[in-house]
This record gives sequence, structure tokens and C-alpha cells, in this order.
Amino acid sequence: MARKLIVVLANADPHSDEAIGAPIFQASVAASMGYQVEVVCTGNAATILKSGVAEAIHVKSAEARTIYDFIKEAHAAGVRFHCFSTGLDTCAMRKHDLIAECSGVIGAAHFIEEIMENDCRVLTY
Repeated sequence: MARKLIVVLANADPHSDEAIGAPIFQASVAASMGYQVEVVCTGNAATILKSGVAEAIHVKSAEARTIYDFIKEAHAAGVRFHCFSTGLDTCAMRKHDLIAECSGVIGAAHFIEEIMENDCRVLTY
């Protein structure tokens, strides 16, 4: 049985509450169920890991909660967030631009090694 879930945010619109909120919520649920969970952001979706960006995206227009609130809740549940190295380039960011909940930057070799493990499942958005 798989014990690890990697959620990849690559094509999700970083300014869409639905496109970003649902995968982060799913990651939180999986972590709460005892699975090891990582969210890897790349492409334009990596901007949600930039300080100030996720704080400006509300889950629903009439609600005060933001995508950053979802990230904080997921992180508290044990979800680890990573920025893919190409995401930094795509979004013109540097490591010091990343939110505190981001565990760091990963490269292609590390990513491929992780997803090829037998006990790993991957969801992409």
C-alpha cells in the first residue's frame, strides 16, 4: 500500500481559488489520514509560494479565508511544500521570496527519484 502522496501543482491557475484550494485541501486530508504528503509547485503555480501572493487569493469571494490559510493548515497537518527549481525561474523568484511554510527548492533528479518509489502516488493539477 502506498504511504506517500505527492501533489504537483503545475498547470493550475495560481489566481483561481478552486484550482489551487482543492488540491491543498486534499493534501491536508491525506496528511490527517497519516500519509506522508508533499506539494510540489512549478510553472506559474509556484507563485503561490511567494510571500504575499497566496494571502491575496481568497477561497471564496465572500469569505475571509485565503489560500495562504489553507497552506498554513496543510503545513500544520504535516504537508511539506516544495518549489520546483524551474518554478523559481518561471516566476522570477529567489529562495528568499518563498513563504516560511515552503521546505525548499527541489530539482528534477530528486523529484523523479521520489515519484518512482513503489510506495508513492502522484496527483497532478
